[in-house]
Amino acid sequence: MRAVIWLLLLFAVAVVTAATLGTNDGIVSLYWGAWRLDTSLNLFLLALVGTCFVLVSAINAVNSLTGLPKRAREWRVARRDRTAQAALRDALAQYFGGRYSRAQSAAQRALAIQADTPDLAQDNEFTVLGHLLAAGSAHRLQDRAKRDDQLKRALDLARTSAAARPAEEGAHLLAAEWALDDRNAARALDLLADLPPGVARRTHALRLKLQATRLGEQPQEALKTARLLAKHQGFSKVAAQGLLRSLAFESLATARDVDQLRRIWLQFDSADRRDPVVAACAAERAAELDASDEARAWLRPFWDRLGDTSEDDRAALSQGLVAALAGIGPDWLPRLESAAHAFPREPAVAYAVGCALAERRLWGKARQLLEIAADDATLGIASRRHAWLTLARLAEEESDTARAARCYEAAARLE
Repeated sequence: MRAVIWLLLLFAVAVVTAATLGTNDGIVSLYWGAWRLDTSLNLFLLALVGTCFVLVSAINAVNSLTGLPKRAREWRVARRDRTAQAALRDALAQYFGGRYSRAQSAAQRALAIQADTPDLAQDNEFTVLGHLLAAGSAHRLQDRAKRDDQLKRALDLARTSAAARPAEEGAHLLAAEWALDDRNAARALDLLADLPPGVARRTHALRLKLQATRLGEQPQEALKTARLLAKHQGFSKVAAQGLLRSLAFESLATARDVDQLRRIWLQFDSADRRDPVVAACAAERAAELDASDEARAWLRPFWDRLGDTSEDDRAALSQGLVAALAGIGPDWLPRLESAAHAFPREPAVAYAVGCALAERRLWGKARQLLEIAADDATLGIASRRHAWLTLARLAEEESDTARAARCYEAAARLE
């Protein structure tokens, strides 16, 4: 098919040429001194075209001959560039394959080829990547001196080149990760602080910051970072909730007095303060610091809407209330009775309400609820033992020594 098309085009050119030049009767006269040359216009045009073609061919031939050394040099540079690129790719493959000694040697070979070729020395991004690969391999080989030297070279070069700016960000993140491997939280945080705001908000940077703050025993900062990660969907919903709660517990545990505990509580995100489990932990910590009134104030909103919480959350709120019963006032009685009627089959709620009524010396109502809680095997052993001991104390208040003995025996049997 292609041959037929070319044949048709050739016929078309022949027809056009015959139609154009066949009826051309023009004459061209050339004068040189006393000489005169007459030729047809067609021959003159053909000679002119041929002469131009010969001149252009001659000029191209001369340029090819004079540019031969330049092309040879460009070919040698391209060959060395391909060799350097192949060495860098080999270093990357060896690094991911866990052959760190070979990866380091390949990266050094790539850098040496580039350094020996002046035309390649301006590729700063290539140089930075080579230094980072060499530094990463040295880190895996526990050669910290060589790692730090290669990392310093990469950072110094990246700061002076706009093309290598993304590599500089990667170098900072890698350096922070290596600092965490060295258990150096302060250096990791310093490196992360040097990142631009946009880079610092990336998921990987936030993960590194979370690890650094936890390693540096900064639970409050770790909680803020974990909250950002949760918003960026860095964790699943369940994992994020568990992590945020554990970090909140660590923050609350650092409080040494009530004022410090109050500041930590106010610094929490509103979502953390709305978490029943976190509020229960804060109440328990406040009760340990002899601030039961404030602990109950933190628990009151949750007990007012106890039906909106899950069973596990109600169990945590019950434990928090039991820890903060000292000095509980009569204003809590309607709230507690409503909870007991709303959840009559939940031992944790019965346990908390029974302990609260016993604290208010309402022994008849308290005994019934505490017996329900003490006999329920689904309740924790510590809570059941405390329920039996409270029942024993109530029996002693009523001078019923036999019942008190049975309650003490039941508490002792729990394991």
